[in-house]
Amino acid sequence: MSPVRPSLIFLAVLLPVTSAAQDPIFRTGVSLVRIDAQVTQGAGLIEGLGKDDFAVHDNGQLQCILYVSQDEDPLDLMLLFDVSGSMLPAVRRLAVSAHTALAELRKGDRVAVADFNTTARLLAPFNENLDEVVQKVGDIVDVRFGGGTFILKAIDEAAQYFARNADEHRRHAILIFTDNDGQCSASEKKVVDHLWQSDILVCGLIVPTAPIVATNFPTLGSCESMLGAAEKTGGEAVDANDPGHAFREMVRRMRKRYSIFYATPAGKAGTARKVTVELADPAKLRYPNGIVLARKGYLIPK
Repeated sequence: MSPVRPSLIFLAVLLPVTSAAQDPIFRTGVSLVRIDAQVTQGAGLIEGLGKDDFAVHDNGQLQCILYVSQDEDPLDLMLLFDVSGSMLPAVRRLAVSAHTALAELRKGDRVAVADFNTTARLLAPFNENLDEVVQKVGDIVDVRFGGGTFILKAIDEAAQYFARNADEHRRHAILIFTDNDGQCSASEKKVVDHLWQSDILVCGLIVPTAPIVATNFPTLGSCESMLGAAEKTGGEAVDANDPGHAFREMVRRMRKRYSIFYATPAGKAGTARKVTVELADPAKLRYPNGIVLARKGYLIPK
């Protein structure tokens, strides 16, 4: 299964090479790494930053950033709904507000819908018809709720779906709606490798649920959450007491991410590289409380 939209891409880029007339030189076939980053201060997004406002280290080495953009690229977005027993009231609230929740989506976006408990099911493939997506989200309340919560396994199956079906020219994101109280189901490292391979952002809407009443029946212990996958892909998780508003705000923040490009360092295909993205010193002076969310690594494509 070959990945789509790998971390390293080949495209024509504007290289910072200066001629005698100070004109930029265009070259093709340059291998680049693309890192998407969200920058916030307090509750607000920081917009209008350029390449001199970021510092990127790849395997500990400072990189020369070639280009930064904040284009609102179309999304390939998977909505992943936890349908374990405790989630029915929260999913009902989201279904009622589906039109509000999905209002931030734009023409050209594609949305897939899936649910999971101990198994994951694709309910609707990627679809540009947002009215049909709204209908499908509303229909979630009619599925059978119950069972355990295999969060990482569901995220991994979603990543495999992206690898087969996503468009490399779009941003890739999984938005999971869950109480984040899962049982052990998969290796987080392997799941994150698959997410890095297809450049997928994981974000979560975390629903507080009532404590489970004690019974005489054995239960699966809680040992798994989506927070590690979110953190390593540059995503975030927020409380979703108002699921419609939280959903819409999350999609808006996905759209406002920066894309940071730099030349690919030498490395063996298939190996993981670690990345850190920070504000550069001049930007830190302007935004002393600025926070950057970006993925922590990528795999060199085979």
